[in-house]
Amino acid sequence: MAYSEEERSRQEQQQVQGQYEPGTSLAKKDLFDLEADGGGSSRGQNARQKADWGTILKLAFQCIGIVYGDLGTSPLYVLPGVFPEGIKDKEDILGVLSLIIYSIIIITLIKYVFIVLAANDNGDGGTFALYSLICRHAKVSLIPNQQAEDKEVSTYKLDLPNRRTKMASAVKSSIESSHVIKYFILFTTMLGVSMVIGDGILTPCISVLSAVGGIREAVPSLSQDVVMWISVVILISLFQVQRFGTDKVGYTFAPVLVLWFALIAFIGIFNFFKYDPGVIKAINPWYIVKYFVKNKKDAWISLGGVILCLTGSEALFADLGHFNIRSVQLSSCAVLVPSVLLAYIGQCSYLRKNTKDVTEAFFRSIPKSMYWPQFVLAVLAAIIASQSLISASFSIIQQCVALGSFPRIKVVHTSAEHEGQVYVPEINTLLMLACVGVTLGFKNTLTIGNAYGIAVTCVFVITSSFLVLIMIMIWKTNIIVIIIYILTIGLIEVIFLSSTLYKFIDGGYLPLLFALIMVSIMFIWNYGYRKKYMYELEHKIAVETLTDIVSDERIHRLNGLGLFYSQLVHGVSPIFTHYVSSVPALHKVLVFVSIKSLPISKVPSEERFLFQRVKSGELIFRCIVRYGYKDSTKDQESFQEMLGNQLKEFIREDIKGEDMQRELELVDNALRDGVVYLMGEGEVMAANGSTWIKKLTVDYLYNWLSRCVRQPDEVFLIPRKHLLKVGMTFDV
Repeated sequence: MAYSEEERSRQEQQQVQGQYEPGTSLAKKDLFDLEADGGGSSRGQNARQKADWGTILKLAFQCIGIVYGDLGTSPLYVLPGVFPEGIKDKEDILGVLSLIIYSIIIITLIKYVFIVLAANDNGDGGTFALYSLICRHAKVSLIPNQQAEDKEVSTYKLDLPNRRTKMASAVKSSIESSHVIKYFILFTTMLGVSMVIGDGILTPCISVLSAVGGIREAVPSLSQDVVMWISVVILISLFQVQRFGTDKVGYTFAPVLVLWFALIAFIGIFNFFKYDPGVIKAINPWYIVKYFVKNKKDAWISLGGVILCLTGSEALFADLGHFNIRSVQLSSCAVLVPSVLLAYIGQCSYLRKNTKDVTEAFFRSIPKSMYWPQFVLAVLAAIIASQSLISASFSIIQQCVALGSFPRIKVVHTSAEHEGQVYVPEINTLLMLACVGVTLGFKNTLTIGNAYGIAVTCVFVITSSFLVLIMIMIWKTNIIVIIIYILTIGLIEVIFLSSTLYKFIDGGYLPLLFALIMVSIMFIWNYGYRKKYMYELEHKIAVETLTDIVSDERIHRLNGLGLFYSQLVHGVSPIFTHYVSSVPALHKVLVFVSIKSLPISKVPSEERFLFQRVKSGELIFRCIVRYGYKDSTKDQESFQEMLGNQLKEFIREDIKGEDMQRELELVDNALRDGVVYLMGEGEVMAANGSTWIKKLTVDYLYNWLSRCVRQPDEVFLIPRKHLLKVGMTFDV
């Protein structure tokens, strides 16, 4: 269908104002300059269909093996962390048990299982999923690459009206108009990601050390150094098997953890009836009040140990992409929470009669006849607990790389069936070295627990902060409900955070130091990436200039298809004019290719390519290739074939008659003659007059990172023998 210039102008204006319905044709809009408003509705629905109960039960079983290892092994080390100097009064045990019970119910069950899981990004979870969800409903991204057509992608879900309430509209406007808020949200996202990766370092250390330490119950002569070295060997072995992929490593773990949960629940019930059934009084939250009134500051400090019972709660959300909400909710309510609570109740019942055993509470409370089976299971469960956060770290880094917030490193997709399962060799090596270093440096779980608590509580607070923003801006939640959430769950998490920060000197500095390093790398890369993009955007080639260039008779036209790669979405990169001045030759069919990451998890393959003709009658096109942050870049032959097919489909829709047949034949001939990849290689340098901080960041740190990581042609698997590069310096 043809549109007049007046009609096209009207549609574009309505689209910017949020009035135009995205279901109608937008094929004629100018992709060079038009940006879309973050709101509006979409015909897209969640791509994940509701599963039947058979599938849900299967996924719920797999959840146990992939997600719950960290939460399930927390009884190994929580109570020793709460009472590092021993139990002074048996009544304190009831207060601590009550704290543990209500912490698990409020944070793990209510917050994560029943609230946070609803804030998923088309079925995917984690800090970056929250960030991408916010970016989709407001112009929060610091790189202006939004396009109206992106909302046509079926997984680009925007269900709610943009300005249903004044509060949502006011918050959205405030965010979009403030660069400070945009930077703060990006920095907070990076901090949350860094803390989750910090969990990926500390979880293996504390879990394996706690489990292996149990052998001293059977062999008291073993020193802590021997336990430490055994743990190091296990950790190194664990990271060596990561290359085989989550699919092979993780799915065999579910039966082990099912048995683990069954045994800790059984032992908890056994100890409850054998030692002191009176601990059931801890269900009364008044014991928490009595505990704080009696112990005051010491009770507040002990919260740094209590928080360890919640480690792994974030994994319920971060690993959601492998499962679905119902499966996580079912397995959490039926297996995880009851088993863990029974384990803590049993331990506290045992400690009421054996207060001196608190440093080895878990293994001392095991019946002698069950010691060795439980010890073996503990070691296996500790390894599994480590696996869940290691896999989550790989997925998070993949998201960061795709959205331009982390240097380009190798991401290996380990499963042909599950694209979300990835292995990142460089991060695996980094995590292994860090885990070994922490284990050798701290040697015991008490100091590691202090570090662990800060990482966990920081992620909790960041997730809650984003969740409140989503409640206001996207869900349009009643203000009273939001206030209740802040004054209950939010306040509890802030109190936990204050307690863990008190132990900053005693190991708590470790995750903050690691986060500082990670955030610095991410921010430097993102800063250089944005400066380069903005330079290209500000100096982009206008359509008229591009038309003049390709019409110049002095430019020699070559047989074949030329693909000119650029990260610029709006317009053509100034590198193109630099290329033409150096090599005055262009292919008869020329496509300007821009690789774009959308703030969604996946883009359907049939919606990946977005074409526009640059000049009527000429075989020169613009092509935006859209990926979600969990999409894998396919091999180049497959990509080339898909691009060729989509280009021909665009020609069939764009023109008719003899002209269509002629152009299709020319495209087929060009594909047979061969594809040449043209790519700009721009070096970013700080402009004259820049501050020394900017020069240090851009000239040295960003460029050093650029040289150390994979180059764009490696990322997109472009064959070197068909690649032509042209260099250019960007003064930013």
